[in-house]
Amino acid sequence: MVLLVVDTQKLITNSKLYKFELFKYQVKKLICKARSNNIEVVFIRHDDGVGNDLSKGKEGFEIYEEFQPFNDEMVFDKGVNSAFKNTGLLEYLRKKKENTIIVVGLQTDYCMDATIKAGFEHGFRMIVPANTNSTFDNSFMSAKQTYKYYNEFIWNKRYAECISFDKALEFIK
Repeated sequence: MVLLVVDTQKLITNSKLYKFELFKYQVKKLICKARSNNIEVVFIRHDDGVGNDLSKGKEGFEIYEEFQPFNDEMVFDKGVNSAFKNTGLLEYLRKKKENTIIVVGLQTDYCMDATIKAGFEHGFRMIVPANTNSTFDNSFMSAKQTYKYYNEFIWNKRYAECISFDKALEFIK
């Protein structure tokens, strides 16, 4: 089992996210719990390419201060929504014979969605703890509607097991 932390980068990890304080608290707690139980924590960063604020070399590209990886933890960079496409993550997890991924991060309707579906397609058991992914309002839905749509309707029992936060903490033990 691994804890996969997707795109929790400085540019987009901010108070405009749906339930930001709860999201921040729960992601930090899961990272700490995983580390204390020898569960590997793997980080993903999104690179929008040269000339964008979310690109390598820019401050916003770096992982949010409160979620910083330890020196020995893996960080994979990606240029598309899925954490599995051309990043080396798939090969890394296969080499380690991992089959279960607890996935947290940003944004619910973009990289989290693509990563969860791709992980499922690659045969991984995808676990999504409650309130450990978030997003912003968009032109079609509020952030709350988007969160509920993906966590309660699209992912659960299709691509992932969407579980309570307490159940996730028990699962890590």
